[in-house]
This record gives sequence, C-alpha cells and structure tokens, in this order.
Amino acid sequence: MLLCSVASGAAAAAVLGDGVNLQPSYYAGGRPSFGWELMKRHKKIKTVRFEIEPGKAAQAKEWIAQAKSHGYAVIATYHKVSALGSDEPSELLAAADWWRRNYADLAASGPITVNLMNEWGSHDLTPAAYANAYNDAIAVVRSVYSGPIIIDVPGWGQETAVAAAAVKGQKGAAIQDRGIILSVHVYPSGWNQALKHALRPSDLDDLASAGRPCMLGEFGGEGSGKADWSAIVAHAKSRGWPVLGWAWNGDGGGMNMVAPPWTSDARATAFAPAPYFDSIYSRLGDAGD
Repeated sequence: MLLCSVASGAAAAAVLGDGVNLQPSYYAGGRPSFGWELMKRHKKIKTVRFEIEPGKAAQAKEWIAQAKSHGYAVIATYHKVSALGSDEPSELLAAADWWRRNYADLAASGPITVNLMNEWGSHDLTPAAYANAYNDAIAVVRSVYSGPIIIDVPGWGQETAVAAAAVKGQKGAAIQDRGIILSVHVYPSGWNQALKHALRPSDLDDLASAGRPCMLGEFGGEGSGKADWSAIVAHAKSRGWPVLGWAWNGDGGGMNMVAPPWTSDARATAFAPAPYFDSIYSRLGDAGD
C-alpha cells in the first residue's frame, strides 16, 4: 500500500478552501444547469464537492471539467443513496472498485480530491470495523490514486470519537494510511452516539487529537435537533478546517442556496440567491473576505 504523509493531507485540506456541495445526479439526466456565473460573484467559494451516483461517471466528467474551467478545486464523492449509513464492508469495497475503474477518466477532466464514499457507516459501527473496512477500501483506491483521501466519519458523518479511536488504534485495528482527511457532516440533528450527546464543538477537538487533517464536508442549518450547528462550524473555522455548505443546489428539500432549485427547474438559464443562501455563505471564508 502507498502511504501518504500527514503533511500531504494537511496541505490538501488547506488548498481546498471553503465551498459548497452539489448533488446533480438526480436532475436532468445528470446534466442540470449549475449557475456558475452566480457562483463566481461570491468569492468565498473556493471548492465544490460533487456527489456522484454509481451510474453517473460520464456526467461527472462534465461537472468536473466545468468546475475546473471556472477555477474551483473539486472534491469528487462516490454517493450511493441506498447505502447511506451502511455498515456493510462490501458497499465500501464497491465504492473503492468504482474509483479503481473510474478515477483516471474523471481526473482527465482536471485534478480532483477523492472522497471515497459518502456517509458509509452507522452510529453502531465499532472503531475496529471502521478501520478494517477502510484499510481494505483504501488499498484498492491506492492502486490508481496517490493523493489525499477524504473519509467520512461514521454515523452519517457524526461519530467523531469512533473515527478518532480507529485512527489511533485504541479499539483493536487502526487505519494504516496516513494520507487521509477526516470529514464531519454537521446539521441540527447531529448525534454522537459513542459520547451519548448531540454533536458539539468539543467533538471536533476529539477528532483532531487523532493527528490527521480534518474538515466539515457538509454543514447546513435546516432540520430539528439539539446540535448547535452554527457553533460547530465556527469552531471548525477557528481550527483552520475547510468547511463546505450544503448545498448550492440538489437538495431535495429546503437547503438550496440558489433559486430555482433543481427540483423545480433543473435547466434554468439564470439563478438568484435563495433565502437560505446567506445562512451558508456568511460562514465561509476568512473574516476579511
């Protein structure tokens, strides 16, 4: 297995910068209008994260090429809606094999950072099971890709203590590859079952103690729950982590930064900021941006 350094992961996290998520797979056959002109007017957006369903690799090449032509760093994420929260190692290995088969073709459109799989692992996943599954999956991806690999912490991106223990090898197996970036997903409903409380800012410190670069791969303010999502995002920013808001477009509900949402007009020729826009955009960038 190719081992990447922690420094390379940290450098990648710094280069990525803050940004937004897009979920284009389900709209207009995977070819919606993105509203790049509007995005370019909002300079705090440096990175876009695309969620790619298994059958949408051809369309994803076009998304990546468009994003690169507009100057954005790109995170490409394997996303299988039927496997969200799965604890089945076979699902993670399927994601790794998808990367083995598709990485070179996707990267031909421009450099990308691989997010191995979106939200694999439930709240019940153990550190050892998380580590073992990711060790196997990362080994497959390393056959085609040597850069930093973003891995979502389990529990839909919320079990920070489980991920930290898996990196440290505190509960048996340890994640061996050092070129990873640990990604947390933050919403009001965020729950840290291992610590038996709603997700909180101090959980980010627990994750950082594992000694790997970290980021918020998703954050959003809609939904119910006791997690203070705004405080968690602010704490991530204070630690210098990249944060990516959910979502520029593609959310099936109310968390779309722009109007019209793709649910109502996926091929719109013009977009405008939606009421939800500022709740995300105001939390991106540095104080001077």
